[in-house]
Amino acid sequence: MIIKNADVYTEDGKFVNKDIYIDGAFFAEKADDDIVIDATGCYAIPALTDIHFHGCAGYDFSDGSKEALDAIAEYEASVGVANIIPATMTLTQDDLIRICDTARLYQADNSVSLYEADSTGTGIGIGGVDNTNVKKARLCGINLEGPFISPAKKGAQNPKYIRTPDTALFDKLNAASGNMIKLVSIAPELEGAMEFIEKKQDEVIISLGHTDADYDTSLLAFNKGARHVTHLYNAMKPYNHREPGLIGAASDSEDVYVELICDGIHVHPAVIRTAFKTFGDDRIIFISDSMRATGLGNGHYSLGGQDVKVEGNLATLQDGTIAGSVTNLMDCLRTAVLQMGIPLQTAVKCAAVNPAKCVGIYDMYGSISPQKLANVVLLKKETLEIFRVILNCHTH
Repeated sequence: MIIKNADVYTEDGKFVNKDIYIDGAFFAEKADDDIVIDATGCYAIPALTDIHFHGCAGYDFSDGSKEALDAIAEYEASVGVANIIPATMTLTQDDLIRICDTARLYQADNSVSLYEADSTGTGIGIGGVDNTNVKKARLCGINLEGPFISPAKKGAQNPKYIRTPDTALFDKLNAASGNMIKLVSIAPELEGAMEFIEKKQDEVIISLGHTDADYDTSLLAFNKGARHVTHLYNAMKPYNHREPGLIGAASDSEDVYVELICDGIHVHPAVIRTAFKTFGDDRIIFISDSMRATGLGNGHYSLGGQDVKVEGNLATLQDGTIAGSVTNLMDCLRTAVLQMGIPLQTAVKCAAVNPAKCVGIYDMYGSISPQKLANVVLLKKETLEIFRVILNCHTH
């Protein structure tokens, strides 16, 4: 396959008008021209990686079913997200074990496939590849957002099931998942949190989030091995000139990634722009934090067993607490560029490159480079709407 005439996002973060060659399942230096796609008027960007979201298309990862994972993976593929690390909610131990076990079995059953979608999300087989069950993003891990969080900053998490950090429980969940847990959120002020960080820092990415921690506690947690922040600005102390809190500690810790939700609801556009001035585009990861209403319409839904009302782009619990987003990651990228003034090349870095680097899959994903799996999204220049998605969904 050859994709011609696109402005291609390169590894140095620039757009260059050139052809893209795909040989089998991989980007290549050259390839046969059996299939030629004219991408005139399009940007070509690496397919995205969402490392923190809960659901979409009427399903939630915490449903703990193959049906849910299939629907989620198909929807994400249709919007240009190649790799997914869905997040749990704060639930019972038995529920969390079931969710992890289901993810393990699902990943084991997922097969190598090639997928192409046009702007309607319709699957088309490429090069004679059977497309019967290929319309899926790749499940490449689990984000354990609960239950090791602070009751004071629970957000939309269920307070009944909050627990102090527990390495034995983490080990049990990780074993059930087949060692698929890539990230775990911790409130560092909780009893046992620092010990958890010290013991598990080499096994999992420890993210500080849903926390009431001050600057000193947060900085100590980073010094002990935490290296990530769960949805920056949300479910934490605000940045204050005398009490900078977790945000200030993250700013002072140069090897820490921070997540941002650019749905236009969770964080004001001016604060998004300030975050880039503070952290730089090497350290920011766009996430969607989407829940099951994403891709659907207004109505009543659920998140972690709690009722959620959705109106437009806003999802709330009965008490008005924001309950995740209803915006997929590609729409977050589009919102950041078109409504918040973030340059496209910066937004692509934060939605495709940085998350792949963060979770250790950049060797095969996150850039349009020879020998990497051929995941590419063509966006119309004027609107950034999807023209075509080409994914290779590969389970190792």
